[in-house]
Amino acid sequence: MAERRVGVLGASSLVGEWLLPMLVEAGWQVEAFSRAAARAPQPALRWQGLPIRAQAQIAHWICVAPVWVLPEHLEAMRAAGARRIVALSSTSRFTKGESSDAYEQSVVRRLSEGEETLQRWASEHGIEWVILRPTLIYDQARDQNIGAIARLIRRLHCFPLFGAAAGLRQPIHAQDVAAASMAALTATQAPGHAYNISGGETLSYREMVCRVFAALGRRPRLLRIPLRLFRVAMACVRVLPACRHWSSGMAERMNRDLVFDHSDAARDLGFAPRPFILGKFPD
Repeated sequence: MAERRVGVLGASSLVGEWLLPMLVEAGWQVEAFSRAAARAPQPALRWQGLPIRAQAQIAHWICVAPVWVLPEHLEAMRAAGARRIVALSSTSRFTKGESSDAYEQSVVRRLSEGEETLQRWASEHGIEWVILRPTLIYDQARDQNIGAIARLIRRLHCFPLFGAAAGLRQPIHAQDVAAASMAALTATQAPGHAYNISGGETLSYREMVCRVFAALGRRPRLLRIPLRLFRVAMACVRVLPACRHWSSGMAERMNRDLVFDHSDAARDLGFAPRPFILGKFPD
């Protein structure tokens, strides 16, 4: 079964939790690597800690941890027999480059360095690489995007917006990201390509927030505030664990279109994301 064995780095992440059962159902033997507490093995799924000490040859790898952690594990993957590595990056590499927030600037730098290191190292060692850059990931439970908006609405009973908040967004469900990652494992045209993967519907930031209100069973209460006050509000909101990475950079982008074409992924990976339809949020 060596040819159907896959290593997953970041297995307990948001995307990882969707990816693992999909891989098992598709007939893969899964080696799940995570820094989280060990879990009991399941049929076709074995959990392992880090650093990577593979107990079998693993030719295929998916990294759904942040791409900037990948370089420290590359040599261990090569020692395990890696032939193809699929890595998850983000379109934030392009959308946050001009942010005034230092944390967001560091994210852009780490994304770029992680991608470039993988490409250079893989080329040097004759290993295939594929990079996926999703837009705003959600699943209504663990995500720090749509889920965080819902948690803030529940706490404040409103949501602050800068200006008209007319910038376009393409939220992508974590399960669709997982499906693209699995498809990239075997797609013949994928090696040596970086794909932008976006959600199946394009809508304004304001409409996206209104749909969160609707999914919560609430009438939208949107507070339009100037950028100066928004910065103050974000400084207060960041004390909440779910919003610790929110910043005034969000306001700067609320009226900017962050839209990415995923036609290349549709052609090579059969990528077909769902529209932005929300169900009931967990309590």
